[in-house]
Amino acid sequence: MTERRVLIGVIAAAHGIKGEVKVKTFTSTPERFGGYGPLLTQDGRRLEIVTLRPLRADEVIAAFGGVCDRNTAETLKGQHLYVPRAALPEPNPGEFYHADLIGLSVHDSSGKTIGTVRSIDNFGAGDLVEVEFPAGGTEFIAFTDANVPVVDVAAGYLVVELPRYAED
Repeated sequence: MTERRVLIGVIAAAHGIKGEVKVKTFTSTPERFGGYGPLLTQDGRRLEIVTLRPLRADEVIAAFGGVCDRNTAETLKGQHLYVPRAALPEPNPGEFYHADLIGLSVHDSSGKTIGTVRSIDNFGAGDLVEVEFPAGGTEFIAFTDANVPVVDVAAGYLVVELPRYAED
């Protein structure tokens, strides 16, 4: 089985002429970005952080070993940066890593399995659970306590209240 990875940032742009890059982070604070060990890119490269400094609430400036000039830094633009799931601390009660939810079974309030979690997305108005149904198709459900009253990662499922639509 392939080790699960968690996306913790994406390289936004080269920064300066000495090989630094600007990274949009998905960690709770920018300082945490450097605390999980080497980073892995989606194309299989391993990047070691040499220096790191916060820029904004969700951005850092980073220098990676072996990236010594702007031209090399520019080749990294758009790379997603991952760490192994095992490198992250366990979440607090009521908090979840999106990577832990992907693939969980989705039950309705009666306990019937209705699908699986395909993705967790946020298009700007809050987290959404994308439920994939066995017969095909998907639906986005707002990830709220009312719509997703039970999340049991250890047992491998969550409960959703599917929206009810008025008939035309």
